[in-house]
Amino acid sequence: MARPKSVTQIKNTLLSPSLTSHFEVEIPVPTNLRSILGSNQEQLNLQCSEASLPGSSLATSEINNSFHGVTERHAYRRIYDDRIDLTFYVDADNYTPIRFFENWISYIVGETNRDDMMNTNYYYRSQYPDEYCANQGLKVRKFERDYGRSIEYEFVRAYPLAITSMPVTYEGSSLLTCNVSMTYIRYIARPIHSSPITVSTPGQQAGFNVSGILGNAAASLVDSVVDRSTGSDTLGNIAGAVAGQFVSNTFANEGL
Repeated sequence: MARPKSVTQIKNTLLSPSLTSHFEVEIPVPTNLRSILGSNQEQLNLQCSEASLPGSSLATSEINNSFHGVTERHAYRRIYDDRIDLTFYVDADNYTPIRFFENWISYIVGETNRDDMMNTNYYYRSQYPDEYCANQGLKVRKFERDYGRSIEYEFVRAYPLAITSMPVTYEGSSLLTCNVSMTYIRYIARPIHSSPITVSTPGQQAGFNVSGILGNAAASLVDSVVDRSTGSDTLGNIAGAVAGQFVSNTFANEGL
């Protein structure tokens, strides 16, 4: 039955959508690859500019003979997406994402000696999956602006499957990005609850900035006056600090 809804109900339901720009990614490193891939995970995590939340589907079998005129579908398997695509900004210092994933893929196919790869009769032998898969640690975490609500996807037995070619051109310069596809066998979705953090609005932030400027001006003025009247730099510094703090707090509390 249709029921009328108040404006408050509509606002609470429709005007608080989740935004795509609040997310973070954690890139794992298998234990036996840490000496090869280095320890730039924090930088690599920050350089990830685009990711995707995974999906899955159910495989079903069709049953036609149980009931007359009825076709049923019974689920028997969950099918996960076969890969997740990640995009990284490339830094000019070390080309961190390119070198990281190139070294990982080189280890997978046993490219231990780069000089031998120039030989015409070069061959290689791939490693066993247990040697190069990250059993856990690849995570995509989607959160909100107040950090109070989030959902985390962790991927099992992940490793890089492909590095997309990166075109360069003499035409207009743009940011170089590295697109990597990582495969996995399944993922685990976990909701995470934490205490919300108060985030300042642009108006509040402007008020804080103004209060800081006025506080610094008041501190400088009082410091100068007390210095001239008492001849003591110490008293001037103390009086200026107290006056500056008082003015800053006053304007911040007023919301200016």
